[in-house]
Amino acid sequence: MTLGNNRMKQNKYDDEIFFEKYSKMDRSVKGLTGAGEWETLKRLLPDFQDKRVLDLGCGYGWHCQYALEHGARKVTGVDISAKMLEKAREKTDSKITYIQMPIEDISFEENTYDIVISSLAFHYIESFDLILEKVAGCLVYRGDFIFSVEHPVFTAYGSQDWYYDEKGEILHFPVDNYFLEGERVADFLGEKVVKYHKTLTTYLNGLIKKGFEVIEVVEPQPTEQMLHTVAGMKDELRRPMMLIISSKKK
Repeated sequence: MTLGNNRMKQNKYDDEIFFEKYSKMDRSVKGLTGAGEWETLKRLLPDFQDKRVLDLGCGYGWHCQYALEHGARKVTGVDISAKMLEKAREKTDSKITYIQMPIEDISFEENTYDIVISSLAFHYIESFDLILEKVAGCLVYRGDFIFSVEHPVFTAYGSQDWYYDEKGEILHFPVDNYFLEGERVADFLGEKVVKYHKTLTTYLNGLIKKGFEVIEVVEPQPTEQMLHTVAGMKDELRRPMMLIISSKKK
């Protein structure tokens, strides 16, 4: 499978070691309640009743299951990872249709879906414009497009780790080369993972220029409960880690 002409599409989640580590994360074990941004994302989600829903980069299928349980009449999840979709089929309702495919390669007919969602997937994709073209092509007029990504402040430098002093105490979070978009090699779960940094301008203006109305932009913060129960969570207030955008097709 290729990106553009000859760039290989990344499929890190089918790597045995990486997938084993990922499967032990709270968001893998506990589902939506294990995701720190879930309460914020849930508030932005539209009414799923009798809607056709597409989830890009669906992973374990937690958001697909949520949509189905809240009245969606058709739910499709797309992910490049065979291992992710194997778990999704084990853990979620058989009414959900899962397709193994790079999300850049989707090709659905016009007006196929009323809602398109995506959780923490687009920072693995080089071109946001390409994603917007694909989504706009299959989404109905006034259809909802809601997605989360790693925040541009979080992806800019590349390492995605704090700077520490000689005692191992956190000094600050590095932000550099912000306006230089493109490939970054991050250390995630002790493994090297390729991600693509994009600016806030790229996300917001991309939506506007492709015919979407931006409804809400949120930089989610840890809940009060997480601040008091999860070690190190208070440091998450020192810089944004995620960005969630709600929009509609005009």
